[in-house]
Amino acid sequence: MKRSTERFLTTHVGSLIRPPEVVELTAAKTSGQAIDDDALTSTLGVAVADVVKRQAQTGIDVISDGEFGKLGWYTYIYDRLEGYERRPAEPPRLGPGGEDRVRFSDYYSTMPMPQLQRGNYRQEVCVGPIKYIGQKDMQRDVDNFVSALRAANHAVEDAFLPVIAPASISSDHRNEYYKSEEEYLFALAEALREEYEIIVNAGLLLQIDDSILANGRDYVIEVLGQDYRTWVELYVEATNHALKGIPEDKVRYHLCWGSWPGPHTSDGRLDEIIDLVLKINAQGLSIEAANPRHEWEWVVWQDTKLPEGKILIPGVVSHAASHVEHPELIAQRLKRFGDLVGAANVIASTDCGFAQSFRTTRQHPSIQWAKLEALVEGARLASRQPAMASSRVR
Repeated sequence: MKRSTERFLTTHVGSLIRPPEVVELTAAKTSGQAIDDDALTSTLGVAVADVVKRQAQTGIDVISDGEFGKLGWYTYIYDRLEGYERRPAEPPRLGPGGEDRVRFSDYYSTMPMPQLQRGNYRQEVCVGPIKYIGQKDMQRDVDNFVSALRAANHAVEDAFLPVIAPASISSDHRNEYYKSEEEYLFALAEALREEYEIIVNAGLLLQIDDSILANGRDYVIEVLGQDYRTWVELYVEATNHALKGIPEDKVRYHLCWGSWPGPHTSDGRLDEIIDLVLKINAQGLSIEAANPRHEWEWVVWQDTKLPEGKILIPGVVSHAASHVEHPELIAQRLKRFGDLVGAANVIASTDCGFAQSFRTTRQHPSIQWAKLEALVEGARLASRQPAMASSRVR
């Protein structure tokens, strides 16, 4: 991963709002309509080229393909793994949001989350050996992105593709094949490594997305009846198993709390698990840090040393609130992190993605781009401050 001692670099978490033509084709494919693969690849290629160009023009240094080739940040994997069967099931009492969803049931009943409504909920059940079968789709996404980057003519510092972490695919699934949950988890990690390697072998950075590690606290304690930190330790071990053989400096790890708009009063605390998260073999640590529930957690870095070589990628712009952050606020947030871990060890980012699926958008496109423009300007302001001259690690 690239870093700079001259200025704060900028990035985001990965997903950007898909253009209408991509949404239309993806919706048709998911509804079971016959879609010409060449037409889909071509449409995605044009859309990815456009979004790469737009990111470069905006001034984002480390960019993604917008996740245009995926159904959603985790649902895409359903088509890329063999060994699962999808069945109707009862929605979990403590699904995404944990006790929050119970305490604020009146609020959550108004949210457009039909997949969690009674009668609509489906659960993935492991009924056979897990095998990765998504090579063609993954290679298509890689090829489209690499082609777009070449057309950008080195206008970006670095580029990454986001994919799912083991914890975020396995936690709400049921295992009926493997002898234990641990055996199931490591079989899943082994299969996911093949996807990870395709990305890294193409010369791109790999980002693994994980909302369940932090967001699953209530579920682990109250439903599974397990010790939360012990559970996290196992998933960190599985994540590292999936990353076996992949250079640490080619990996970013994204941690958030589900990140949908909502109260989030039952979210776990970063200081509960930060020591375990730092054991993940990823150089970059992308952590939600701008929303009102978690912004205070910058104080974690007063007592936690960022290991040498690691890069902190804090969210300093919210994807969920429609307010466009003032560049001065962004600069203040960046300076805070820079003062604690060394400015050269910080890359400015958003909290999470702007479109977790092709149907789920957190903002209007104009607000998305305004926020990214503010991110770039805030990073420029922060870069003019004396802290940028330091490349120390506390």
